[in-house]
Amino acid sequence: MKNIQDLLKNGYDEGYAAYCDHTVLRAYTPSSVVKEFCEEAMKYGAASVCVCPVHVKLVSDTLKGSGVKTATVIGFPLGANKTSVKAFETAEAVADGADEVDMVINIGALREGNAELVYHDIKAVVDASGDAAVKVIIETCYLTDEEKELACALCIKAGAAFVKTSTGMGTGGATVHDVELLAKAVDGKIAVKASGGVDNRETAYAMLHAGASRLGVSKVPQIVNDDTSMYSASKGNQPPKFD
Repeated sequence: MKNIQDLLKNGYDEGYAAYCDHTVLRAYTPSSVVKEFCEEAMKYGAASVCVCPVHVKLVSDTLKGSGVKTATVIGFPLGANKTSVKAFETAEAVADGADEVDMVINIGALREGNAELVYHDIKAVVDASGDAAVKVIIETCYLTDEEKELACALCIKAGAAFVKTSTGMGTGGATVHDVELLAKAVDGKIAVKASGGVDNRETAYAMLHAGASRLGVSKVPQIVNDDTSMYSASKGNQPPKFD
């Protein structure tokens, strides 16, 4: 994996994939398409392939030995499942081979100020995840900045590995403002994942520069092979310096 600061300084075409979860979460996705995503992830060196729980074992078996991780979603996309259901779903996913789980918080509880419920919801998934990394989707499009900061604090307290902006199913996806806010709030204690609308080189660069270290992306090949990008090394153009 390219060092993230070197990537941002030099605009490596191939470097972006290592920060991407190659994601396919459509309800109608057949196994054949899931396998295609796995092949693309291995070809380009993505961080993981993120799929619905029903496809975890297929992905884990396909990616075995490749270095690409298997990721899935929990309580997705609404986050409105009972905590016990999220914990069970997590344990099942890990048993099927998930290396990472992206859970959705109880958004309504957070907006009501019920921090204790949100904390225990996250903690239950962390406890059920074993060695798998937990990314916590807070769905920033529905939250105030103060609620986003509170969510970050709860993620840290519960032992999550990442706070993640969005499901990609809400009214908005990742924004530079939100990624910067989350990065400042977690202060290096956990990582930030930007997801929702990251579908070209410029957006990927902007999210990494803002403080994300993982991107939820459904178009890894397009980002890596984006010769139209102003940041394409093949065109001799470099992104702004990362200070």
